[in-house]
Amino acid sequence: MSKQYIYDEAGKPQFVVLPVAEYEKLLSASNGEWETIPVETDEHDDETIPHDVAGIMIEQEVSLQAAWRIWRGLSQQEVAQQLGTTQSAISQLERPESKPQKKTRERLAKLYGCRPEQLIL
Repeated sequence: MSKQYIYDEAGKPQFVVLPVAEYEKLLSASNGEWETIPVETDEHDDETIPHDVAGIMIEQEVSLQAAWRIWRGLSQQEVAQQLGTTQSAISQLERPESKPQKKTRERLAKLYGCRPEQLIL
């Protein structure tokens, strides 16, 4: 079975994406015993991440911030110079558990050519 995991900030798997055929097979085998889970929407529900950025995250097992940087062809040192900080600070920022503040996301978004909301999952 082909599947893809979606992880939380701590790196723990939270969701799985699987092919429609597999989903339908599971659904038909459940005999209608699935529990409905209510969805809570927010203002960021329509945000998307480019396929290439998501692919980098998965293939290279890096955070979303690192995937954007790699996709834009920048090194941590180059990002640090443009933001007026250190390479070490960028390395810390790119940890999977990192939750950049809004101001930092805005500065990164400007550098990466995306919206700040596209830098968080």
